[in-house]
Amino acid sequence: MQSINPANGEKIRDYDEHSWPDVETRLEAARSRFESWRRTSFSERATLMKKAAAILRERASEFGALMTREMGKPIGAGRKEAEKCAWVCDYYADNAERFLSREEVDTDAKSSFVSFQPLGPVLAVMPWNFPFWQVFRFAAPALMAGNVGLLKHASNVPGCALAIETVFRDAGFPEGCFTTLMIGSKLVDQVIAHKDVVAVTLTGSTPAGQAVASSAGQALKKTVLELGGSDPYVILDDAEIEQAAITCAASRMINNGQSCIAAKRFIATDKVHDAFLARVVEELQDYTPADPMSEETRLGPMARTDLRDELHDQVKRSIAAGAKLELGGEVPNRPGAWYPATVLSNVQAGTPAYVEEMFGPVASVIRAKDETDAIRIANDSEFGLGAAVFTKDVERGARIAETQLEAGACFVNAFVKSDPRLPFGGIKTSGYGRELAAFGIREFVNIKTVYVA
Repeated sequence: MQSINPANGEKIRDYDEHSWPDVETRLEAARSRFESWRRTSFSERATLMKKAAAILRERASEFGALMTREMGKPIGAGRKEAEKCAWVCDYYADNAERFLSREEVDTDAKSSFVSFQPLGPVLAVMPWNFPFWQVFRFAAPALMAGNVGLLKHASNVPGCALAIETVFRDAGFPEGCFTTLMIGSKLVDQVIAHKDVVAVTLTGSTPAGQAVASSAGQALKKTVLELGGSDPYVILDDAEIEQAAITCAASRMINNGQSCIAAKRFIATDKVHDAFLARVVEELQDYTPADPMSEETRLGPMARTDLRDELHDQVKRSIAAGAKLELGGEVPNRPGAWYPATVLSNVQAGTPAYVEEMFGPVASVIRAKDETDAIRIANDSEFGLGAAVFTKDVERGARIAETQLEAGACFVNAFVKSDPRLPFGGIKTSGYGRELAAFGIREFVNIKTVYVA
């Protein structure tokens, strides 16, 4: 298992993978730990989770630099990611007991109530794009609920995977509460099938979700899937174009364009299309690829050259199908996984820039006749993770967001983001289940009915 710096293509270091016997030993240790961890009090768990939050804040610069070296995000963004992980740890330390408190139900019994009990070891199959945040938003609620966590991280961020395990160990969590499995994808099916694993959560591509769901289904184990997205941002006739363009550009470039909930399709009504296109191109011109270790950098390299090449192929195929290149679109002649901020206009239905997830710094601008047509185009997708609408009429925007856009998270005059206080997840091929908030912590518990006659 290798860690490669995407800014220059140089190897950082090699890591030894766990053999299957190594994995089995760790799974058995996790199951054994669960039997004692489940009996700890919420206050005991919260004390340790607060310590994990403190470590994340203390080492935010160190962890940010690690993320930058392994997957290329600008170092300032990496530091903020570590701090956001501390937030989710504090959030569940403060709220888990309330979220999982017994709920009394009035029936004909002397007493009847719903109780929320932990399940056991939960496997997390996590991606490289937010190598700390994706893990902690699973781990904080899972451990606070009394479960234990198993991490199979993306193979290109092994340093991050081990660093996360260290956070929990240094915070004082008992051995086996959180375990990193240094394995490739070939062993995931065996881990899912193992008797000591009770459930699986995955964040990743739709094909990866299909594979994990199939394996978990064979074993009848619960899954939560947060998969791909091609988030539409609808710009209506009465939108504030300046602010919409700034917000859309920022969302598209988050994490060097490599985010499931980044804006990907900008759908502007005919009346404002040209003005919006000109302004968003102008805004994206300021996202110049630069050294991700610099505090001033807004756009670093993509995570791997193969991913960059796949993205460039999507751009070329879209142009061949009639899209117009407004900005970028050329692979730089330099080492590393670099790709410029790119804008495509005249994007037509059925083309890659319209129907596929463009997982990198490429924006598709699509013209709609009016509001009705814009909403139709927004929903004309197999994905349903996030969406946004821009309008000066906030009541109109809220109505569209709530009842007309087909996505798990819909924002008005803002870009889509995850927040520990709000549930997060998608519909259609963007997955199922929810993370974060009270909904997320209840995904991996036994919602148990107790009836006392």
